[in-house]
Amino acid sequence: MSDEQRREEIAKALAAVEARVADACAAAGRPRAEVRLLAVTKTFPATDAALLTDLGQTELGENRDQEAGPKAAELRALRPDARPRWHMIGRLQRNKARSVVRWADEVQSVDSVRLADALAKALRNAREAGERSAPLDVLIQASLDDDPSRGGCPLPHLGELADHIATLDGLRLRGLMAVAPLGADPAPAFARLAAAAADLRRSHPDAVELSAGMSGDLEPAIAHGSTCVRVGTALLGARGLASP
Repeated sequence: MSDEQRREEIAKALAAVEARVADACAAAGRPRAEVRLLAVTKTFPATDAALLTDLGQTELGENRDQEAGPKAAELRALRPDARPRWHMIGRLQRNKARSVVRWADEVQSVDSVRLADALAKALRNAREAGERSAPLDVLIQASLDDDPSRGGCPLPHLGELADHIATLDGLRLRGLMAVAPLGADPAPAFARLAAAAADLRRSHPDAVELSAGMSGDLEPAIAHGSTCVRVGTALLGARGLASP
């Protein structure tokens, strides 16, 4: 596939996803501006990320630090004038914290005190080394299925984790992220998430973000208050089948 063909393919997919988001917002009685589109570029090349930025997409998400760091650097070389906002959305090991703070503007998958502490320490070290000056936005990943293999903080413990993050210099608590349970209607889970988010905002009023909904379930997520949908397959195709 030529670069122009790939651009046309992504442009068509982006328009279709934008239409879905707009329709979902309208159905929920919400302004379109309330919901951000996060393009998930994991397993896809930096050239696809570059095409997305050409098309006006400014929010990019990655699941694995070892892929994301080099991709972010390659995108800077491909599009020096682009200023995408990079999000870490996958499970994160504490030993990757130092690397992640070099490229991520936001980490959406904080699910433990130990990980939050590791990110705060990594951020402090990066500042001392002159590698970063900006704070790091973080979302707490909430578990909607109590499956430890999928990560996430149990809903009853969100408050204590949020309180701890609020004490850490350089981290800014922005809200919650969650993944719907597998093989079940996502709407009840998103309803529980919305209630948890409302409860969190009572004690942390700046935690206004709710990252929920992906290619297959963005509509019910928006209906239950999502402010950020994370879309990969519907934008770039089945993983591993796109341009090399």
